[in-house]
Amino acid sequence: MNYLIFGGSGFIGTHLIHMINEIKNQNDKIYCLDLVMPGEEGVVPGIVEKNEGVNYIRLDVRQKIYFDFIPTKNDIIFNLAAVHRTPGHESYEYFETNISGAENITDFAEKNRINKILFTSSIAPYGASEALKSETTLPTPNTPYGISKLVAEKIHMIWQAKDPNRELTIVRPGVVFGKGEHGNMTRLYNAIKGHYYFYAGRKDTIKACIYVKELVEFIKYRMIDNCFTGSDIFNCTFEPACSIEHICNSMMKSTGLYSKIPCVNGRLLIFVARILSPFLRKKGIHPDRVKKLMVSTNICGKKLKDSGYKFHYSLDESYKNWFEDCEKKGLF
Repeated sequence: MNYLIFGGSGFIGTHLIHMINEIKNQNDKIYCLDLVMPGEEGVVPGIVEKNEGVNYIRLDVRQKIYFDFIPTKNDIIFNLAAVHRTPGHESYEYFETNISGAENITDFAEKNRINKILFTSSIAPYGASEALKSETTLPTPNTPYGISKLVAEKIHMIWQAKDPNRELTIVRPGVVFGKGEHGNMTRLYNAIKGHYYFYAGRKDTIKACIYVKELVEFIKYRMIDNCFTGSDIFNCTFEPACSIEHICNSMMKSTGLYSKIPCVNGRLLIFVARILSPFLRKKGIHPDRVKKLMVSTNICGKKLKDSGYKFHYSLDESYKNWFEDCEKKGLF
C-alpha cells in the first residue's frame, strides 16, 4: 500500500512520516509530496530531516497532481498541505493554496480510486469568541485562513459523499506543539525563559492545544489501525482545554523553568509590541500575536476523549517529552 502525505515536509508531516516509517510493512511505500524539501527554505534545518525509505517528490498542490506511482486498494492520503501562518501571508494566498489544494487532492484521489483521506483543518473556522465550541457549533470564520479551511473541509466532504464506502476524517487541532514546531509554544517557552513574557490583560484565557505525537497517534488510530467509513470531524485538543496560566505553570514545572509572570494591561502590550516588532521580529514580538493571546480558543475535546482513542500523554507529560527531545538535539 501507499501512504501519500501532501505537505509532508512540514512540522506535523515530519512526525507523521517518522511514525509510519516505524510501523509500515516491507512492501509499503511512503510518499512525501511537498513544494519544499527537507532542509530547504521554509523548513527548519537540522530538525526536519529526510527519512530513509521515503520517496520525496516536489509538487505544488495548487496545480493538477501527476506523479508516477502504482495505486493499491488500501492507499491512504494525508492532506496536510496548507498556507497557515497568521500574520505572514496575503489573503489570496490562503484561498489559492488551501482551496485549490483540496480540489486537486480530492480529484487525484478520485482518479486513482483512493478511498481514505485524512484532512488537517483548523480551529480557525469557528471564528474568534469566548464561547465553548464543539464539532456541532456553527462555524463563523472571520479570517481568510479560517474561511479557506472551512471551504476545504466542504470540498473533502463532497468527495466522500460521492461514495458511501469512502473514509474521511477531518481533524481540527488546537495549537500543536513538539519538536520542530518553532511557533506559539516555542515562543512562549523562550519568552518565559527570557523573562519577557507577560499575561496580556488576563490569566484565564483558554488556549486549546495538543502535543504533536498525540495528534499523529490519533491519526494512526483513525486511518491505519481502524476503518471508519463515512465522514467525521474531531477537535484535537486536551480535554478540557487549559487556561494560559495552567499552560505556563505546566511548562515551567515540566522543563525546570521559573519565572514570576506579571499581568499587564493588554492595550499597553499591543502598543509596545507595535513599537518593538520591527526590532524584535525574530523573538516573535508582533501586535497581532498579542491580540491573539487576549482571545480564548475555547475548544471542546470531549468527542475525541470519548471516541475510543486512549491518550498517551497528559499536558505535563507532553511538555516533559518535548523538552527531552529538544534537549537531546540542543534545540533549547
